Amino acid sequence: MRKTLTVVLIGAATLAGCASDSQLQRSDHAALPTLENMMADADRAAAAGQHERFQALLKSAAASYPADKAPWLQMAQARFDRGNYSDAIVQAQEALQRDPADKQAHSIIAVSGLRLSTRSLAELSQHSNLGGSVRSEAQELARMLRTTLGEEVLVPVAGSGKAARKVATPHKLPAPRSAPNPSTAADPFGALK
Repeated sequence: MRKTLTVVLIGAATLAGCASDSQLQRSDHAALPTLENMMADADRAAAAGQHERFQALLKSAAASYPADKAPWLQMAQARFDRGNYSDAIVQAQEALQRDPADKQAHSIIAVSGLRLSTRSLAELSQHSNLGGSVRSEAQELARMLRTTLGEEVLVPVAGSGKAARKVATPHKLPAPRSAPNPSTAADPFGALK
């Protein structure tokens, strides 16, 4: 009888412990703000110019809701808007891990990559005379990108105040040039502008 009473008491204590754990889990979950509230708080911080708080709130939202892409997309877009393209790519890739078909994340990665490449090519051209097939290939790629995107300028010049203007996208791509344009001979990346 004593042994049976001990087993019953241990079982009751175990059940009581399980019940209190589930109550704690429910109260912790109830205390967690919704993703929408966390994103709204981040938006308010961004509107107030509190960029560090904005990033911290989005990181907190991403940690609280690890399966949701929204905080990662917003972080990626904010980094892209501030010209931090490498971080924008990393955060957009996090969004793609949660939704591989997300068009905004793919767009951020594509344009950020292009802008990083353009910067690198411009710096390379300042340090050496880029010519030959690399130059021709870069010019052709730039022409195709401008035509595909319908933009006169791929990368706006910082501080110029000029925004890229849309141009009519032709239905048929023009044939590639066989010889480099002599007007861009002095500046190998003149065609990129």
